[in-house]
Amino acid sequence: MIVYNLSIKVDRSIEKEWLQWQKAEHIPEVMASQQFTDFKFYRLLEQEDPDAVTYVVQYFATSLQHYNAYIEKFAPPLRKKIQDKWGDKFIAFRTIMELVN
Repeated sequence: MIVYNLSIKVDRSIEKEWLQWQKAEHIPEVMASQQFTDFKFYRLLEQEDPDAVTYVVQYFATSLQHYNAYIEKFAPPLRKKIQDKWGDKFIAFRTIMELVN
């Protein structure tokens, strides 16, 4: 199992609108790529920055090939859409992990 992990630090001035957008639009668009089988969405409880809040989204893929297909085919237009909508009001850190049993 491959886990595509995104940590997103969001300016508090857009947090409520951004959160609704993630749930209603962005996450469904990512899942519509059919490269991931499931996702989890978290908010960090311990926040160090009073002006921002951090969320984590984890997308689960059955193989590295599915993850790579997402990154090559689907991620570029979605990232552009995010940047166009939210500008510099967020920063995303992306990592990829493999489940170890």
